This record gives sequence, C-alpha cells and structure tokens, in this order.
Amino acid sequence: MLTGLRWLALEVKYLDRAQSFYESFLDLEAVRETADEVALAAGDTDLVLRRPTAVPRGGLHTHYALATPYDAYDTWYERLNESFDLVEHQFGDAKSLYFYDLEGNCVEIGQRGGEGNGITGLFEVVLEVADLDRAESFYRALGLEVMGRGDERRRVRLTAGPFDLELWEPQLGLADGRGGVHVDLGFETADPDEAREAIADDALAVEDLTDGVRVTDPDGHVLTFR
Repeated sequence: MLTGLRWLALEVKYLDRAQSFYESFLDLEAVRETADEVALAAGDTDLVLRRPTAVPRGGLHTHYALATPYDAYDTWYERLNESFDLVEHQFGDAKSLYFYDLEGNCVEIGQRGGEGNGITGLFEVVLEVADLDRAESFYRALGLEVMGRGDERRRVRLTAGPFDLELWEPQLGLADGRGGVHVDLGFETADPDEAREAIADDALAVEDLTDGVRVTDPDGHVLTFR
C-alpha cells in the first residue's frame, strides 16, 4: 500500500544553524526553502527542517537512518569521527554509525546497496508509541510487515519494502537513541483513499488535502498519503 517515503520532518529552533549542520557534515543540498522550513534531499526522500511555528510540527529527538553505499561507508566514518564521538554497530554484513545533530536527533548512516559516495536515501524512522500492540495493528493495516521484535517485546520493526518503521515504547536504544514524538511523515502510495480507509476508524484525525490525505495516528504522529 505504501510504496515510498517522501519526507521526514524534524523540528529545529534555529533554521540557519540546522541547515548549515546538514549541509556541512552530510553534504545534503536544499531543494526547497521558505521562511520556516528547509527541505534537504536525502536520495528520493526530503529531510525537512522546520521551525515550530505551525502544525504539523516536526519530530523531536527522532532516531532515523540514512543510507550510503557499502564502499562509501569507511570514508563517512573517517570524516565524521573527526568531529563526533561515533558509535558503531554491525548488522550481519552491514555496519552503521551513529551520532547526534544539534537538536538531539540520533542520526544513523548505514551501509546499503547502490553506487556513489554520498547519502543515497532515508531507510528507517523510529517512532515512540505508548501502546505497542495498538501501534503495530495500526501500521500493519497500512500493509507494513513485521521484520522483528525486541527481546522484551518493547519494540517492533516493520517494513514496507523501500523503508522501515520501528515502533518503540519509551526507551533508550542503540547509541541512546529515542523514538521521535509528533513526527511528520509523508508517504508515496498508489491510492491515498485506500490508505485512509484502512486506518480511518483508529486515527485521531483525518483531513482531505488537495493532493492527498493527512491522518494523525493514535500517538500523535502525522502521516500524509500522496
């Protein structure tokens, strides 16, 4: 049902500082700018930096993962290790590094397929939820499939194919990352109305847009289907 991740929005206090951080350290380029937000290209997904001036707000303390090709990873590690106290973890044959941006978001760069030496996409977002069973049911109704669970079942990993969502009850994860609160996500979908119908009864709010549908999930995360 969901075929791609269009954007992830993060809340920032100082737009110029946040933009400079991501442009300087991750070589992300701005594709859209207004007085209150900047969208940076992370492959086909926009990483949106947004001042808290309206709703939906961007997410707070959001852990998310950016992709880079296998051969580019070591270069990123060496470069970022000069400025950050990196944490690194191995997942099968892939490695990921973790560091924090100016707003306390836990940024992961993980090895994924592809070519080039830059950031090629955004492949994972972690959401904080109050009730894991309720949240899992909500997102599975959108077609996401379970990939794994935590040992104490306080988290679940779901996939839509091109991207993953992790649902965490309040906790500290790898590198002391946390799930984001009031996260704003935009999704590609073949049929926005189908997505709305799948979860309308359980959503806190549903709003028709000129170019899609916006819903608020039971934990206050805002999802837009286009």
